[in-house]
Amino acid sequence: MPTSAPDPRPTYRITDLHSDDRPRERLAALGPQALSNAELIAILLRVGVRGENAVMVGQRLLNAFGGLTGLHRALFEDLKRQHGLGEAKAAQIKAAIELGRRLTLESPESRPTINSPADAAALVQYEMSALEQEHLRVMLLDIRNHVLETVEIYKGSVNSSQVRVGEIFKAAVRRNASALIVIHNHPSGDPTPSPDDVAVTRAIVQAGKLLDVAVLDHLVIGQGRFVSLKERGLGFS
Repeated sequence: MPTSAPDPRPTYRITDLHSDDRPRERLAALGPQALSNAELIAILLRVGVRGENAVMVGQRLLNAFGGLTGLHRALFEDLKRQHGLGEAKAAQIKAAIELGRRLTLESPESRPTINSPADAAALVQYEMSALEQEHLRVMLLDIRNHVLETVEIYKGSVNSSQVRVGEIFKAAVRRNASALIVIHNHPSGDPTPSPDDVAVTRAIVQAGKLLDVAVLDHLVIGQGRFVSLKERGLGFS
């Protein structure tokens, strides 16, 4: 019985690259910030497959899932089925992304200070842009705009008929917060505020005045960008 010809394509390893092009060596010499996303993934993978070195595999994964956010959203089962991965390497990638997510939520003792909408968005955008449903959260601040806590209030459609304004302020009263920022995501990736977003904002701002809790902003998180309703004058007039 005839046998199939062996695959002529070589199996690439990072060590096959010139030393100046190897991700580990570049990281050691230049720091992790100098590496591309594909190179960082290559360090986790260590080896490539026939016809692709580890950097190529990393880039293929980014293309297949739509970047790091797509890898974050991807189901473990879908990731491990990718050519060249399997369970162990898929687990390494998922673990690395989860560590990055947790880092953005860590260090409550350092109490990040919010000086702009971008400061608030930076604390939640990595996680919230990957959510597949709408989530509404409140970022609670003390009198110096230090973050006390970020609390999830709703999961599901955020509209003026469903949001109970009292729920927004319950956590603020419990933590004796001086101010808060309302944040929710648009799973579509488009952060353009809807009429319901504006109506919810208006109701929350009015309630904050009665309860003496300043509502500093309402942020809508999209894919790689956000909108500040305060900056646009929506619901704050």
